[in-house]
Amino acid sequence: MSMPPITRLTAKHGCPVVGEAGVGPFLAGGGDRVLFFTGDPGRRPESADLAVILPYLMEAFGGRFTTAVIDRKDETVLKARFGVVVVPTLVFLRDGGFVGVIPRLRDWGDYLGRIADILKTPPGPLPGNDSTGIPQ
Repeated sequence: MSMPPITRLTAKHGCPVVGEAGVGPFLAGGGDRVLFFTGDPGRRPESADLAVILPYLMEAFGGRFTTAVIDRKDETVLKARFGVVVVPTLVFLRDGGFVGVIPRLRDWGDYLGRIADILKTPPGPLPGNDSTGIPQ
């Protein structure tokens, strides 16, 4: 029996599940980090599709970024903190500063182009936060 895609992302590909208490330590690891906001996969089947695609994206960029799945129980508060409006969404950060966001499911070429651009972007303030870095 196969694992659901989001479970496989965490179990097979080593993406931690982080909640409100764990997001700060995850981002403090430095470098390029991605937060995967899934929403309810039962109501948002595209979240499962993105969970299947995400390991291939991580590989396509040579492991340049580390990904964590946002714990569903803390998703509402973290969506507000990181300016997420729709799910699924990937939020890209570098050394605690915001570098980009990709909402909704996209086609492969769109992901490749957007991520390449995001990885060239200097970090800045998070959406809705007037300072660079992780809001407290």
